[in-house]
Amino acid sequence: MTSSTGTGPIRVLIADDQQMVRQGFTVLLNTKPDIEVIGQAVDGLDAVAKVAELAPDVVLMDIRMPELGGIEATRRITVETPHIRVLVLTTFDLDEYVYEALRAGASGFLLKDASVDQLAEAVRVVAAGDALLAPGITRRLIAQFSRLDGKPRAPLKERVGDLTERETEVLALIAQGLSNAEIAERLVVAEQTVKTHVGRILVKLGLRDRTQAAVFAYECGLVRPSGY
Repeated sequence: MTSSTGTGPIRVLIADDQQMVRQGFTVLLNTKPDIEVIGQAVDGLDAVAKVAELAPDVVLMDIRMPELGGIEATRRITVETPHIRVLVLTTFDLDEYVYEALRAGASGFLLKDASVDQLAEAVRVVAAGDALLAPGITRRLIAQFSRLDGKPRAPLKERVGDLTERETEVLALIAQGLSNAEIAERLVVAEQTVKTHVGRILVKLGLRDRTQAAVFAYECGLVRPSGY
């Protein structure tokens, strides 16, 4: 796996107000030959500035930081530099702010107690342009906070009308946390066909990745939270 430029290791910026966390993650990630930590940021404002200065491939973003929180920092980064991926770090798997971070443009989230291999793999996944949408924890979190967020948003619901029947079906399965292979098996089609559908869904809806697609599906009411 290489950086978004296609050469060299994946360039990572770590944004966290705790020095021990920043240094710990830096040491752990730098043990991986395909990943290089190129900088650290002490808060959200620093993160936005460092992104502009260093142009990392992936930002590991803490949510609760002084000066500027991780949610607003994520929003600014993904708006100004949409090709840069943000991976949110949190202490709790049901942190109330994580859902807002996903809506702000984060490509996924990871618990701070993740192993070095889990951390490295998460960086690789988002750097590759995919989303860290684990079938269990992320789906549960999105479902919970979508339910608390109120009624489906009408404008979003109207946008679903731009999708074909099969694309709508694929979008619903993405929101349920299924992988392309699992969706292909469910619909009895080739995995490449599913990839094509996913690509068209993202383009038609103006979404960045699978995580954004899942959030969209819940917010527009296409998928209803249940069983949580």
